[in-house]
Amino acid sequence: MKLRVQILKPLIAALFLLPLVSLAQDWVNIYPGAVPNSKPSKLVENAAIPANGMFNAVLTPQLEVFLPEKDKATGTAAILCPGGSYKVIVFNSEGVRTAKELAKNGIAAFVLKYRLPADSIMVDKTIGPLQDVQQAIKFVRENAAKYGVDINRVGVFGFSAGGHLASTIGTHYQKAVIDNPNNTNLRPDFLVLIYPVISMQDNLTHKDSRRNLLGANPSKETIDLYSNELQIDSKTPPTFLAHATDDKTVDVDNSIAFYEHLRHANVPAEMHLFQKGGHGFGGQPIEMWMAPLFRWMQTNKWITK
Repeated sequence: MKLRVQILKPLIAALFLLPLVSLAQDWVNIYPGAVPNSKPSKLVENAAIPANGMFNAVLTPQLEVFLPEKDKATGTAAILCPGGSYKVIVFNSEGVRTAKELAKNGIAAFVLKYRLPADSIMVDKTIGPLQDVQQAIKFVRENAAKYGVDINRVGVFGFSAGGHLASTIGTHYQKAVIDNPNNTNLRPDFLVLIYPVISMQDNLTHKDSRRNLLGANPSKETIDLYSNELQIDSKTPPTFLAHATDDKTVDVDNSIAFYEHLRHANVPAEMHLFQKGGHGFGGQPIEMWMAPLFRWMQTNKWITK
């Protein structure tokens, strides 16, 4: 009998913990009905995260949710846009890994599986990813009570090409490219841009990202529109940037250009440039950029605990 009790105790404890685990991580579809700007396609979507941790086909945009423990929750939310040249989504290493660190520090993290721009699945591929990040902000704000989130403390993180997407929502939020009958605020409260693609200009852009999003021969008007350093104004969200100066994939001048335009528009901004790290900060501890990020978030009262 004594042995049976000893075996049952951990099983009972595990059963009580199951609801807590399910709340800490979940997948949700961000659109309540049909996905806008879509057209019929033979593309097959991954049913789960592939072994390499990257998606290369997305038809149904989703968020993977990572919630902090209730006693650590700050009310701040972060929507994460992993990169991948607008060709793949580096979901695990840039999304899930970061989300877990944010949740440990009291921030509700939502990793966005957004549609990759493709003429085969979209009527207008240039706005597809922007629609999904706008819808993600709308979803998080409209479900703020469920997730314990303050609607005035919702930020967007972006890595590499995901940094272009994050900076796009930060500078193109005024025009909704989704249905928004409740006029939910689509402006992020803050941006976090990590080795981001920012510009579409010839001398600065990451050419694969531009081609995948805008096509082989975009017009000057389109190039300028999606060169997000040119779209900054005084209402652009406060921004944290981090980049390595030895990045051979996305020129560090992308971050510098964005920071300079923010500074001249009197937008609060902080930038950290690292001597080494390359693209993706490979081999560097995540604390390299997250430690200064958390200090910045505390300074600006995005996190207060």
